[in-house]
Amino acid sequence: MRSLSIEQIQRSVVDAVKFQLGEGSFRTRHYSKPYTKRIVALKMPLGYHPPKFHQFDGKGNPKQHMAHFIETYNNADTYNDLLVKQLVRSLKGLAFDWYANLTSRSIDS
Repeated sequence: MRSLSIEQIQRSVVDAVKFQLGEGSFRTRHYSKPYTKRIVALKMPLGYHPPKFHQFDGKGNPKQHMAHFIETYNNADTYNDLLVKQLVRSLKGLAFDWYANLTSRSIDS
């Protein structure tokens, strides 16, 4: 019986994930932020420290996650368009994959 190398195992896992999510999820190797240049230009206040936050992995209730995210960040004096820049901090797994594959410059608020 032939053993598989680590690289072959990793490639198999990547291929399985691509199959599950669909190739469209991996349509580009180049990441570009999904928000507009106006949002990119916004600066967090000097001395800003983002609150510790439980990340959303795509399982569970996304509406509940967003409500918790907004309330947590609003309590840390982060409002409106600055929330857009912080959303990525609250995502992981499939939820982060969804975010990373949003169309470039598709979010302006």
